[in-house]
Amino acid sequence: MRDPSTVVSNAIEVSKLTKRVADATGELTILNDIDFTVRPGETLAIVGASGSGKSTLLGLLAGLDTPTSGTVKLDGADIFALDEDGRAGLRQAKLGFVFQSFQLLTHLNALENVMLPLELRRDGDAREKAEKMLGRVGLSTRLKHYPKYLSGGEQQRVALARAFVTEPPLLFADEPTGSLDAATGESVIQLMFELNQERRSTLVLVTHDLAIAARCKRTITITAGRLV
Repeated sequence: MRDPSTVVSNAIEVSKLTKRVADATGELTILNDIDFTVRPGETLAIVGASGSGKSTLLGLLAGLDTPTSGTVKLDGADIFALDEDGRAGLRQAKLGFVFQSFQLLTHLNALENVMLPLELRRDGDAREKAEKMLGRVGLSTRLKHYPKYLSGGEQQRVALARAFVTEPPLLFADEPTGSLDAATGESVIQLMFELNQERRSTLVLVTHDLAIAARCKRTITITAGRLV
């Protein structure tokens, strides 16, 4: 059991996070001095117009990009105090990620895509856990199908299964319904919230859809790289 004195009160802590990049005019500020925290088990929506910096923020939270300045702590660990391998290890241990474009490996079938993060952990029950998870998302009859033979909604369900199969304490989702029609997107969102509630993970969701954002416990808005 973890020593009470070492218990981390926040799942995510963001402090003075800034991202600038060079462009034709000199320097462009994408994010400017962002501060917020997320409690364990909380659901947070990040909303804003296209180009506001919300997807960049999510990439920084996951350590997929590095900031110009500022810190991000996941479960108490300062991710930018780690090298690239350290950040990759932290993601593997603590984070599930759902992308708008699914990001399935085309040469692997549905079962193999979901097994992959378990195999990277050397989990001896990878096949059994992946089959069970694909059944949970309604794809028990599509295990051997490759992504090109799955609909957009089915591919996103595989992506959800892959994100949740390791039971990560943190789940990040970047416009998870952006490539889906309204009806399919609604069913995927419903499933994502059901899975998240079952596993009591912390969810951070980037969306432009205010109806989806309203399903989260809390919403923050990014405008021109700043928190409103």
